[in-house]
Amino acid sequence: MVLRAILYNIRSAYNVGSIFRTACSLNFEKLYLFGITPTPENKKVKKTSLGSENYLKWQKVKRIKKLIKELKKEGFLVVSLEQTKKSIMLQDFEPKKEKICFIVGNEVKGINKNILKMSDFVVEIPIFGQKESLNVSTAFAVASYYLALKDRLKSKKLN
Repeated sequence: MVLRAILYNIRSAYNVGSIFRTACSLNFEKLYLFGITPTPENKKVKKTSLGSENYLKWQKVKRIKKLIKELKKEGFLVVSLEQTKKSIMLQDFEPKKEKICFIVGNEVKGINKNILKMSDFVVEIPIFGQKESLNVSTAFAVASYYLALKDRLKSKKLN
């Protein structure tokens, strides 16, 4: 499985660093940083990424719609991680492609509706407690780990 992610207007440098660290540990191929998302030059990103930014390709992008179209041409399934009326639960998501690009959004506003419409799927993590959502870096970790583990179990590559 080839994994990439778009970080859509993430405000917190600490969340970005955490996402870098998770993506690196799960062998993501690349991260795209859009809008106000801080880059690894930011001290707070470096602090929480613990050097993972040195092993992971990343790119600052200015035109997200163009990027999504390019990713689809390359054969990527574009999957937004967001709670909507039409989202499917993570455990019900069965990707039919080996190339997946997650989109994770702003901590307050989430992902723009136009970007959600461009996504092949909108996937939601079920929540059982009092709060209605997870922190963006935690949600990224849960969803990407779930898919990576599912893929490795299927191919019996646990190392």
